Amino acid sequence: MTLRDAVNRAVALIAECAALEAEVRRDAAREGRLLIAGVLHLSPGGLAQRLVVSPAMLAAEGEAIERALHRRLRGEPLAYTVGTAPFRDLVLEVDARVLIPRPETEVVVGEALRVTAASLGGTAVDVGTGSGAIALSLATEGHFDRVIATDVSSDALEVAAGNSTRVLGKASAPVEFRLGADLAPLKGIRARVIVSNPPYIAYEEAEALPRSVRNWEPPLALFAADHGMARYRALLQGGRDVLEPGGWMVLELDASRGPATATIAEQQGYEAIEIRQDYSGRDRVLLARAPGR
Repeated sequence: MTLRDAVNRAVALIAECAALEAEVRRDAAREGRLLIAGVLHLSPGGLAQRLVVSPAMLAAEGEAIERALHRRLRGEPLAYTVGTAPFRDLVLEVDARVLIPRPETEVVVGEALRVTAASLGGTAVDVGTGSGAIALSLATEGHFDRVIATDVSSDALEVAAGNSTRVLGKASAPVEFRLGADLAPLKGIRARVIVSNPPYIAYEEAEALPRSVRNWEPPLALFAADHGMARYRALLQGGRDVLEPGGWMVLELDASRGPATATIAEQQGYEAIEIRQDYSGRDRVLLARAPGR
């Protein structure tokens, strides 16, 4: 089988697979190419070039493609089947222990970097780091003395620490990983910025999620009590004790919970409260500054 044969086969099987969402089946050509490019550690452009220049496949490559395709046809998310996900300037290893990084969260990091750009140094915190996407982006793109990444899951911290070793040469600040829920691991820390993509889906909303999310991604990273507001409330209530005067809280939002989250921030005495939008124009980021600046 040539590489082109493998691509055509993957596209045909994905297009007919009932275990996959309708939008994935409709875009089977893109999905099949992304899967094979990921398995072969190529960019989409690199795959297109190889189809022309070197279309023959090694036996091991064909076997790896078949394994990944089998997993994808069971409904497993693409990022898990190929083992990697892009995030800003990074390519992170991911598996079912962590949430798959989304483009929307890249906007959260961008806002955190924007509000802290005027000064150098200090500590940045990523609460609920998962794969390490936010923390490692802050360490590689920001100008902090250190970054602390926390998670309630020791499995997630293992993934994040592995990703940290792979981006070590790009980081301008060391990253420290701490186990614990919410702000508990940060006793004695004073931070310039706290950034988090917390769980914000209400348990009663589970059935409305895509199957690839509901059936595969870790519930600990998805769901929160109090109709999805529990983690927002904990971070905003405890954040004043961790942030420096004038420090920033930067939270990823579920668009439907933006006004309620902003209200909590106001009640807790934060200033300069603002909701920013993502690439698709949806409310995505809450910015709130601790008083004292």
